[in-house]
Amino acid sequence: MTATTTPATSAPATTAPGTTDALVVERLSKSFGATRVLDEVSFSVEPGRFLVLLGPSGSGKTTLLRCLAGIERADGGGIRLGERTLAEGRTHLPPDRRELAMVFQDYALWPHMTAAENVAYALRRRRPTKEQSAAQVAACLDRVGLGAHAERYPHQLSGGQQQRVALARALVARPGLLLFDEPLSNLDADLRERLRVEIAALTRESGATVVYITHDQAEAFALADTVGVLEQGRLVQLAGPEEVYQRPASPFVARFTGLAGELTGRATGAPHVGRVMCATPAGSLVATAMGAHDDDAAVQVLIRPAAVTLAEEPGDPADGRTAPLASQSLTGTVADTAYRGRGYDHVVELADGSRLTGVFDRRACPRGARVRVTLDPDGCFAYPASSARPTGAGQDAAPLSDRTPVEVP
Repeated sequence: MTATTTPATSAPATTAPGTTDALVVERLSKSFGATRVLDEVSFSVEPGRFLVLLGPSGSGKTTLLRCLAGIERADGGGIRLGERTLAEGRTHLPPDRRELAMVFQDYALWPHMTAAENVAYALRRRRPTKEQSAAQVAACLDRVGLGAHAERYPHQLSGGQQQRVALARALVARPGLLLFDEPLSNLDADLRERLRVEIAALTRESGATVVYITHDQAEAFALADTVGVLEQGRLVQLAGPEEVYQRPASPFVARFTGLAGELTGRATGAPHVGRVMCATPAGSLVATAMGAHDDDAAVQVLIRPAAVTLAEEPGDPADGRTAPLASQSLTGTVADTAYRGRGYDHVVELADGSRLTGVFDRRACPRGARVRVTLDPDGCFAYPASSARPTGAGQDAAPLSDRTPVEVP
């Protein structure tokens, strides 16, 4: 049932600047017409923790963030921040009474205000003196490296500088909850990485609880204490970055967080607890069992790039690229080689015509070379074939290279 708008009856928020509270979301639902955008999403974020919500376009990320901010009214469920109810039933606190700040993808700065005036705007409800406001604004602009640009207008600043102003505006009032709506997606790769590090440091320094949405897997893993993966309005996994990557709860999660390739086959036994032997047209291999597998049941094996080690065939023990044999190896032909600065990514076509992409090696194997790949069972996930069919969502996402260092600040 859609909640109707009524005047808020709750007392004004009294949370002191800098105070953080647990964020609790319970069975949050939202539809636009016949389209269910959020389907009873529930999660909680402990005070001062950094939650990243990850998912493809159309998964419900932005709608969820707008519901948290009070910009959208949920159809059902509840949102609480500490002891305060932000939304539930007929209660719906407007954004300016939720003691939060939001950083937008497109900066959302007032064009007629200087950087300092944009940041000071966030302090209006606190009613500081002119001197207090000026001191807080100057300190916050210094923290984001823009102390010398306080009197510039947005059009006089670069994209990265504008986003720093937006970050300073979010931090200056010391809100208990910080929301980020894909704030780095409009920036180039080098600036995106530098600002990502700054966001991680500044938000943790502030002590605020953070909810950050993105479709970039590497960004999510680098920032998050906890990652939530959304698929078509449902929260399908909520866990630490390592668990999401190493134990994906579904084929969708595995695909969206980066694969080298997929193989179809049949289960032929369990050589060890938690493992399953799979016979595929490309060869036999051992994989981590994701669910129960009956003998001769159809399976889909999803392979992480880091699970694949490349060696020329035949393996030369003196070759630094040749790793000790795992419990399986497959042969194939190098279809493509791409230089990535730190080394080379290869596309390897296997015997059955399937391909493994993003196969890293510090030295290049030429196109057409016969190679052997060894597979680490920890990075090969065998799902029952009935659960492993692609849903379509997220299939256009760029795969995350396993070999890029994942640093959780």
